[in-house]
Amino acid sequence: MKAFLAILLTGILTENFVLAKFLGICPFLGVSKKLATATGMSAAVIFVMVLSTAVTYPINLLLVKNDMAYLQTIVFILVIAALVQLVEIILKKYMPPLYNSLGIYLPLITTNCAVLGVVLLNIDNGYNFMQSVVNSLGAGLGFMLAMVMFAGVRERLESCDIPKSLKGLPITLVAASLVSVSFLGFTGIIDGIFG
Repeated sequence: MKAFLAILLTGILTENFVLAKFLGICPFLGVSKKLATATGMSAAVIFVMVLSTAVTYPINLLLVKNDMAYLQTIVFILVIAALVQLVEIILKKYMPPLYNSLGIYLPLITTNCAVLGVVLLNIDNGYNFMQSVVNSLGAGLGFMLAMVMFAGVRERLESCDIPKSLKGLPITLVAASLVSVSFLGFTGIIDGIFG
């Protein structure tokens, strides 16, 4: 149980996919203007991360067993694409406002390197099935934490008097780097607690 908690907290805080590994930056910058949109996108990413890990783990075992590990990336992308289509269908049917507000960023979850990255890193780290699922959940929650924090920062920036030369993308990148630097404070905390 202690190991699972350590994996979960590591995924959320110290090895945050967006702020420490810099994976999933496209939706991080594109969908974080409003808190509701950032939360909806994050929930979709968490769902896809956890489900894709659960589906790809046994598929990977079959690929490795049959000496076809070289097909991992292609197979994983196909599985992720199918799951994203499922999410799109569900959101379009049951949550049309969220579906419309996510726009082009929803299908981009398929190519979101954070989703593919978590699946591949689970294999590289040698995690078993449950550890992989917990790591994916932690990575997804870390993605959500980063998105929600950054959406809050961006909403606050809307009411600030920003110099003309920094308006738009420059201030967004400055704010993103400051949020990222803030996560450096978590370095070593998991080892200190569980080490």
